[in-house]
Amino acid sequence: MIELDVHAHLAPINPARLSKLAGVHWREHESVLQVDDHRVAIRALFEPRRLIDWMDSHEVLRALVSIPPPLYRQHLDPARALEWVTYLNEELSQICAAHPDRFGALHYLPMEHPDTLSLLVQAGARHGVAGYTLAAGGHEAIVYSDPCYEPLWVMLNESASFVFLHPGKCCDGRLSPFYLENLLGNPYETGVAAAHLVMAGVLARHPKLRLCLAHAGGVFPAVVGRLQRGFDTARPGVDRSVERPRDAARRFYVDSIAHDASCLRMVNEVIGPGRVLFGSDWPFPMGAD
Repeated sequence: MIELDVHAHLAPINPARLSKLAGVHWREHESVLQVDDHRVAIRALFEPRRLIDWMDSHEVLRALVSIPPPLYRQHLDPARALEWVTYLNEELSQICAAHPDRFGALHYLPMEHPDTLSLLVQAGARHGVAGYTLAAGGHEAIVYSDPCYEPLWVMLNESASFVFLHPGKCCDGRLSPFYLENLLGNPYETGVAAAHLVMAGVLARHPKLRLCLAHAGGVFPAVVGRLQRGFDTARPGVDRSVERPRDAARRFYVDSIAHDASCLRMVNEVIGPGRVLFGSDWPFPMGAD
């Protein structure tokens, strides 16, 4: 029996509300959500009952549910982003409220718009959310060591929030062939975000923050030793007044989606026992078997 899946996705569909939002269109007869130029066509994303059935067949008691990356829409201006994210978060909470013993909602926070974050965290608290989802990269404005995020870290630390860091859009055109935007770009983006958090001492300053990295931490666990070497040898720009990278790495949680047993053993050693949590990435093909 698996008590908790920290990495499962649903896409909330409320046709009446969606019809009033620019750039999105629900094609009910096809079970397709058109999001800007992206066609979201994995039908299971729109049917919470199918996730429950999957959980029952695999003996998973509860899942923390987040929206999938195609719904992040990181190009939107602040006003439209707030409107879109409010829709997503409210509708996701409605789904989870209908199945309180099986689902917990992870509200999405658009990190490219720091001025919206406080309002959205307050709304999440009113909805009794299980935590929050942040995009690792996907927009040039997102740099996790930036002091502009300090008010957010303070709020999330005070509430001891569970925060799931999931890669969004990969912006490196070299990775367009061979599906590398996902295969390599996703773990790379997670590694960049985690490295900024570590080298800026964010988690040490906010020790009650429970931050979980998707896909077994991406490339981050594999480069912790290199970060530590740069710290030990006082490389240019490295702040040696913050916590050592090897120690900071053990403040993270990661999900278990490594796709390789030897890699997962390495992750368990670097991140630490008890910090690797079950994740499925349901219903995506790149998830767990």
